[in-house]
Amino acid sequence: MATLTVRLIRSFEHRNIKPLVFRNVDLELTTKEFIRLINKEIQERPGIPPPFKKYSYDTLKVLHSAHGTKPNDLVINLEDDDILILEEDTRLRDCRGVAHETELSYFKREDYDKYKANPTLKW
Repeated sequence: MATLTVRLIRSFEHRNIKPLVFRNVDLELTTKEFIRLINKEIQERPGIPPPFKKYSYDTLKVLHSAHGTKPNDLVINLEDDDILILEEDTRLRDCRGVAHETELSYFKREDYDKYKANPTLKW
């Protein structure tokens, strides 16, 4: 069982981020099963603003693992997509970088691709 922090990223440019902590996560879950759990929590957990509840997230990516280095970009790690983006049918335990106290980013892939092509912030 692990504690994982999931950062809901609604807007990369505006840094609209809402962290959710998940305790006692079974690392035998597949990414797809964990995404279902996250989506359920987004709808049911109190304190999540409506714009975050209504957004259509579809991708999980490792931001950093416990005792590992953090990315320079404050919003998301823009490197190593092929390694750090979690595949749907892979067990969390088998995903590189996923362990107790890992921080994951949950976002819409289309928005991520646009931000990655031009990583600018808007205020």
